[in-house]
Amino acid sequence: MSESNGVKEVNGIKEYQYFAGGEWRPAEGNKLFDVYRPYDRGLFARVAAGGRAEATVAVKAAAAAFPAWAETTPVERAKLFFKAAEIVKRRRAEIAQILALETGSTISFATFQQDLVAATIEQAVGWMYLPKGEVLESNAAGTHSIGVRRPLGVVASFTPWNGANVLAWRAVLSPVAAGNTVVVKPSELAPISAGLILAQIAEEAGFPKGVINVVTHAPGEAGPIADVFFESQDVRVINLIGGVKTAKMLAKRAGETLKRTTMELGGYNPMIILDDVDIDYAVRTATFGSFFHQGQICLNTRRIIVQRKIADEFLARFTARTKTLPSGDPQDPKTIIGPLITPTAVKLCDDRVKEAVAKGAKLHTGGVFKDQIYQPTILSNVSLDATVANEETFGPVVVVEVVDTPEQAVEAANRTLYGLTSSILAGDTYRAFELAPKILAGIVNVNSATVNDEIHAPMGGVRDSGWGRTGPDSLKEFQDVIWINSHSRQRQYPF
Repeated sequence: MSESNGVKEVNGIKEYQYFAGGEWRPAEGNKLFDVYRPYDRGLFARVAAGGRAEATVAVKAAAAAFPAWAETTPVERAKLFFKAAEIVKRRRAEIAQILALETGSTISFATFQQDLVAATIEQAVGWMYLPKGEVLESNAAGTHSIGVRRPLGVVASFTPWNGANVLAWRAVLSPVAAGNTVVVKPSELAPISAGLILAQIAEEAGFPKGVINVVTHAPGEAGPIADVFFESQDVRVINLIGGVKTAKMLAKRAGETLKRTTMELGGYNPMIILDDVDIDYAVRTATFGSFFHQGQICLNTRRIIVQRKIADEFLARFTARTKTLPSGDPQDPKTIIGPLITPTAVKLCDDRVKEAVAKGAKLHTGGVFKDQIYQPTILSNVSLDATVANEETFGPVVVVEVVDTPEQAVEAANRTLYGLTSSILAGDTYRAFELAPKILAGIVNVNSATVNDEIHAPMGGVRDSGWGRTGPDSLKEFQDVIWINSHSRQRQYPF
C-alpha cells in the first residue's frame, strides 16, 4: 500500500487517514487511535481519530455530490459497481488477511466474506434496473397518475465490526444504488475492515468524489460524529447495523429531528428441533448455527428448543461434537473457534455463564477461556431469570431448553422481544412449515441453520430486532415516492 490511498507505514505499523470528498485526509491535529489484534492483543494499526470537524467535511462532500449522482444513469452506476467487484476479487486474499488480524475472523470466514461481497456488488447492479414507480388509477377522467421514486440525499451508515466487510458494503450498496450518497461511520473495533477498505475500493473503481465517504473515530468518541449527522439537514436517513442499546439512542434522536431510520439489530435466535428429526443432521446444523464466527454474528443460534423424546440423545451428541471444534489462531485454516473481539467480550460471556450456573444451569461443555478464546459452551436447565436466557450474548454460548410439544416450542421461541432469525428442524418438512408462520421473527429457516442469508432476500428483523430489509426491497428505505398527475383536459371545480 502507498500513501496515495490513505496509508503509510511508520515503524512497521500502518497508519490510515479518513476519506471524504474523494480525498484521504488526516484528522485535525493528525490525531490517531490504536487498533489491536483480537488474537494476541498486539498493535495492528493506527487510524485517524475523527470527530465533529471530520464528519462535517464528509457530510458536506456527500451533499455536494448528491445532485449529480442522483442523475446518473443505471449503466453509469453499473460500470462502477462491476469495477468494484473486480477489485474485491483481485484483493481477496489480502483483505481476508486483514479481516483475520483486525476482527479475529477465521481465515475461512474472512475469505468467504470476500466472495460474498463480490457477489453482492454484482447482484446490486440489477437493483438499479427495477421499476422506479408505478402507474396509478385515477377517478378523474383524462388523468395520467404515477408514483415516482426518487433518492433522499445523504445517508449516514453505521457499520459493525462483526462480518465487517460484508456488512459495510451492505450498508452502502442499497443507498448508492438508489441514487443517494453515503457517509460511513465504521466501528472503532474494525475501522479498516468495516469502512476504510471500502473507501479504497470505491476510489480505485472511480466513484465520483463525495459519493462514498468514511469517517473513523477513537473508542468512545462516536458522539460528535452522530451529532453532525442529526444536526445536518442534508442527512436524511440514519442506517444502523448494530445493537439494540445504540438503536434506542439513535431512534430517539431521529424522532426529535424527523430523520428516517433503518435498523438491522441483534437477535436471540431460536432453533426448534422436533422429535422426528434426523439427529445427526440436527447436531451438525446446531453446531454450525451456534458457533460460526465464535457466536459473533447477529444470526447465530442462541437457544435450542428440543422435544423431550430426543433431548438426551441430542444433547449428548451435540456436546461430543462441540468438544471437537479446534480453536486457536484465526490465520490457521484448521481453526473453527477464533478469538472474541475484546477482553470485555470474553468477560461478558464468562460472567453470564457463571451467573447461569450459579442459578442452577447445567454446564455440558465449555465455560472456560484462555486469553481471547472462549471455548464453545452449552448450557441446559437455565433459569429464565438468568441474563443468558434473555439477552443476546455475543459469543460461543448456547442455551438448550427441553419442551414436550411443538406448541410449547413455539411459545418458548417467542418468549423474548427479539425477532431476527429462527430455525425449525424436522423430518416432516410440511409439519415444520406449518409452524413457521407462528414464529415471531423476520426469518424462519425450515431444515437449515439460523445462519442463512441470500443477497436478494428481504432479510431483517421484527420487534426489538429492528425494521427495514436488505436486498432489492431495501431501496425503498432510501427513496421518497412523488405522486405526479397529468390532466389531458380542463377540470371542473366547485367554485
